[in-house]
Amino acid sequence: MRTARAIGAGLLLMLGLTACGGSPYADDGPYRIAGGGTGGVYYDYGGRLADALQQGLGIDIAVVETHGSVDNLLRVGSGDALLGFAQGDTAADAIAGTGAFDAPLPVQAVARVYDEYVHVVVPADSEAEGIRDLAGLRISLGAENSGVQVIAARVLGSSGVLLDGVENPALGLDASIEALRNGEIDGFFWVGGLPTPGIEGLAAAMPIRLLPVEAEAVDLANAGHAGVYRLAEFPIGIYGIGTPTATMTVPNYLVAATAAPDELILEVTRTLFESRAAIARQVAAAGSLDRRQAIFTGPMPLHPGAAEYYVAVRH
Repeated sequence: MRTARAIGAGLLLMLGLTACGGSPYADDGPYRIAGGGTGGVYYDYGGRLADALQQGLGIDIAVVETHGSVDNLLRVGSGDALLGFAQGDTAADAIAGTGAFDAPLPVQAVARVYDEYVHVVVPADSEAEGIRDLAGLRISLGAENSGVQVIAARVLGSSGVLLDGVENPALGLDASIEALRNGEIDGFFWVGGLPTPGIEGLAAAMPIRLLPVEAEAVDLANAGHAGVYRLAEFPIGIYGIGTPTATMTVPNYLVAATAAPDELILEVTRTLFESRAAIARQVAAAGSLDRRQAIFTGPMPLHPGAAEYYVAVRH
């Protein structure tokens, strides 16, 4: 875990580089978007957004592979990344300095971009029918420093399954998919937008099922965690599955460092919305971006630059 001192030093470095360029758009980094694993929506969305920012603002920016929400928040908070995607529950932990974070991080929200779905993926012929049936099985709960691990632990706990009751190889999405195809694990957790490209590819290669996350488990998971979780259903037909499956959703935010220049974040926010339709043609989850809902990022406050954009477009 990075210390508060290291985080502060990283922020000063980022601001120093920006100031040296004489413009908030100066290419001194280059800038990075912390984007999760290559098989997930974060990475795909981040890459398309980076392209739009390059073309629209003339800055050198690229998406980078990470372990997910916790890693993304640490990178943004330290100044290693200008932007990053993070689950709402993990973002709440980050600003409070709880959970996976040993001190509050200086990060703020740009927008609520879409809701993520909790996937519990097993082979179609698995004997597991629900979360409780995972006890004693080899189940990947996500990579280290990922928001997937945070949610997987909460789903298991709220379903009455002890963490040490499953064998957890702690794999990221790509590695989990490969391990399931090879019969090395019995299932895996994933939290992402719909459809997640890597799981689409897995479903094309082998029959899979999604285990339900029941309403009672969602209610228990919400206790003490900012009330960010919601009960939902996977659409019929997703990943070739013909029956509805209950699950839990969590909002997903695009975040920036508190100290990032207001003018730059205002232009990032503008570009995010102006490129929405083009990105959505390649990344379905981007179609969920809604200006009316984007401001609801509680308990994480909006970055002043993003807030300025929302005020401006209302008038």
